[in-house]
This record gives sequence, C-alpha cells and structure tokens, in this order.
Amino acid sequence: MPPTLASLVQHSALKLIVRAGEDRLDTPVRWAHVSELADPVPYMEGGELLLTTALTLDAEDLEAMRRYVRRLLGAGVVGLGFAVGVNYEEIPSALLDAAREEHLPLLEVPRRTPFLAISKAVSAAISADQYRAVTAGFEAQRELTRAALAEGPEAVVARLAAHVDGWAALYDTSGTVVAVSPEWAARRAARLTPDVERLRDRPAPASAVVGGTDDRVELQSLGSGRRVRGALAVGTGAPLGTAERYAVHSAIALLTLTTERSRSLQAAEQRLGAAVLKLMLAGHPDHARAVAGEVYGGLLDAPFRLLVAEPAGGEPTGEAPLPALAETLETAAARAGEAVLTVPESEGRLVVLAGDGGAVVTACHGYADREAEETGLVVGLSAPAGPVAAATAYKQAEQALAVARRRGRALVEHEELAAGSVLPLLADDAVRAFADGMLRALREHDATGRGDLVASLRAWLSRHGQWDAAAADLGVHRHTLRYRMRRVEEILGRSLDDADVRMELWLALKATGEDTA
Repeated sequence: MPPTLASLVQHSALKLIVRAGEDRLDTPVRWAHVSELADPVPYMEGGELLLTTALTLDAEDLEAMRRYVRRLLGAGVVGLGFAVGVNYEEIPSALLDAAREEHLPLLEVPRRTPFLAISKAVSAAISADQYRAVTAGFEAQRELTRAALAEGPEAVVARLAAHVDGWAALYDTSGTVVAVSPEWAARRAARLTPDVERLRDRPAPASAVVGGTDDRVELQSLGSGRRVRGALAVGTGAPLGTAERYAVHSAIALLTLTTERSRSLQAAEQRLGAAVLKLMLAGHPDHARAVAGEVYGGLLDAPFRLLVAEPAGGEPTGEAPLPALAETLETAAARAGEAVLTVPESEGRLVVLAGDGGAVVTACHGYADREAEETGLVVGLSAPAGPVAAATAYKQAEQALAVARRRGRALVEHEELAAGSVLPLLADDAVRAFADGMLRALREHDATGRGDLVASLRAWLSRHGQWDAAAADLGVHRHTLRYRMRRVEEILGRSLDDADVRMELWLALKATGEDTA
C-alpha cells in the first residue's frame, strides 16, 4: 500500500497533529512538496501533501484562505502541512476555518519536525511500497511460470485471476473463450467476444479498456508478430497496481509462448505433414505412419476426410484466407483434443486431413458458412476414407471443389455428388448451350403451329418408349404419336432407336427445364 495521511500521522517520529479533514486521512500520498507561493497550483500534479510556513500567505484573511484552499483541492492536493512556531505560533483561525469548511486535511507540523523529515518519510514509504510491488510481481511471475510449465494455459489464467483479485479469461483468434477463472466470470467473459474481435483486427500488440468503474476490464492481445493469436481479459474493480501489472505482463508473455509456436517448429511440422500426406497419396500408409510417429495420434488409422480449399478467384477481401482457415481448424482440433494435418500446397491451396465426424469437419462447415463470402474461399470435402484410399479421397475432394466453384458455393461434400442427383450438374452454361442447340430445330417446328414435337418427345421418353401410355398422356392416337416421333428423327437426323440419342435428348429436356413443361 502507498503511504497515506493516516500513516504519516501515525509515524511516531513526525509528531503530526490533525486539525481538519479527519475523514479523509486514508487518501494516498504521492509526494510531499514544500512551497511558500501564494498560488502553488501551477506546480502541482495531484496527490501531494503540501508543506508550508505561510511566509507569503495572508493566512488571517478568511476569504483569501477560502480561495487558497479551494485552489489546492481543485489541483488534487490531498493535504496541507502547516509548520507552527516559524511565522505563526499556531495555525491561523482563518486557514483552520477554511480547511474545515472544505474538508481539506490540515496537519500541524511542530517546529522540531523539519519538512525534510516528512519528505523522507513519504519517499521511504513509496520506495517500500514499490519494492513490495516489484517483489510481489516477481513472485507472481515465478508462480505463473511454474503453472505454465506444469499445467498449461488454464492454470496461468487461474493464478492470474487470484493475483489481481478479480477474474481472467483467455480467448482464441475467433473470440471464443478458451479458459476462464473463476467460473462465475464465464458469462461476463463471453459477452466480450465483440470487443475481442475488434482487438483482433488491429495490429499486435494491441490493448483496450472496457467496462465501467466497478467492472473494469483490460484486454491484451497475444502474439509475437503483428498478427493477433489470441487475447487475454483481466477484470478488476479498480485500475491495476504495480504488482498486478507485473503479473499481467508475465501472463501475456507466457500465454503468447503457449499459444504461438515458433516459426521454425511450425515450418518443421508442415514439412513433416507434407511428407506424410505424400506417402499416403502414393499408397504407402505404413510408411506414412512410420514417418508421422505419434505427432498425429491415431488420425492415420481411423476413418478420415480430406479437404481441399483454395481462393474462389480474384483477390480475396479477407487477409490471408488460407492461413486463417488453417488456424481455425487447428484451434478447433486443439480444443477438442483431436489430431489434424494441414498442408499448404505450392499451387495456392490448402489440404487438410481430419477425423471423420470430428470437430475439425464441423468447424470447416461453420467457417464456410460465416467467412466464405468475405474471404473468397471454396472448399471440397471427400467422403470418409481409410488410409489405403487416401488417393481416392484426394480425388473426391478435388471433384467436390470443382463443383463448388461451378455452383458458386463455399463448400461441397463429395457425398452430395455420389448420393444426390446428376441433374444439378446440368446447370453449367456449356450444358445448357448444348441442350438449346439440340432442341432448337424442334422448337422452331412447333412455333409454326404444325405440331407439338417437344411435348410429344418428352411424353414418349418419360414413358420409356411405350406408345399407348405416352399417347394417352398426350390425348392423341398412338399412330399420331408414331408420326411425330418420325418427324423428330427426320428433323434431328438421328435415330430414336439409339440409346445414346435418347439419353442426350432427355438430358437436354432436363437442362432446359422442358421435362416438366
């Protein structure tokens, strides 16, 4: 605790006597300053105990003293020490009355107590307080370091909350709360996600203060580079003191180390991942397991999905979309305790191998839904596969990626293509152009009013060439329908007995939407 007026009054060597402002003695004293100026305010910073002998003051004029006292209070002076037995044998009643009216603490300084002794006492108390703060800060640093080494980020957050006598929370890059202490602060921490997101968009290091007087929260970014890797929130009822500030700075350094791997380690892991993926795609799952060791856990032995992502085309509006996607997926894996393999390819694509049905696949869907329009990414996802089918899964992911690009979708799963209809694939402009060209002659014929060949063709194909059923659908005689189909063959110059021709005509009707007309 810094020195207060009360602690100075209780200092046995100073012999100070309280004459006014008894209710404000718990005010901290930042410094003791001697001034005989009639107006010392221009030289005050606030928090001072002002010492004077009233050499130049009109100390017996009540109005003058009222103005003097009010000026001191306005400048943040916390108390006035008046030396008796120098210019005045006792404190003038005008000064005493003015101090009592304004509740300014007024201390009587006996002649045998030099101002220098008071200044030394204040300085010694401030130095002792700073020493205690620094010592407490170093102890907090040691304790936080032990927690980081032995238990991880959650323990660092818990120890920090205890040191600041408040609460603390750790956020990942998405603004999600990773750890919070005490538990009652979880809801308060979750409400700060928008503030964390704004902090994330600023270059690191960044900080912000949110909340009010009774709920003051400091937000600090985490990360050694210019990119924010996470955030730390510290909630207290008052501004942080020196010791608490040491603890917070130590926590920031430790959490940065635990949340951001070194570039060399990250590069080494990426090279390892690329080698493992290459072996998998080459059909050597056993060699891939041997190279991976325990780095990827049981990922290579369980059903997995392969994901391929790339920019949709043009300049993405988001910053570094592929690294951002990789970080999102790696964060989801870490939080769920899953293994994930992410490999940036030289072609400007990202390949990810993740467990089927796990948090990474779920996070990929969520990222595509939220961020795809901003970042301009398209993603293809394979069907579940085993180690021996990695090459097939890669091809499936590429096929799904191509369909996602054609359809203008953020993410397509290969299972949609395999289990769904082929008809959505006909939405391609080239397919529609082919269909229009194939049916144009029949439409032109129908436009002259000489028959209804397109409708007849549609009915005949939908009934698989059954004359009676198709004629009944059209409400015509089967001989009329036979004549119309001969006219279709004559106009197109192709035989309807050819299965390929029938298939092409049916797909043309589907592609142009005339199969339901």
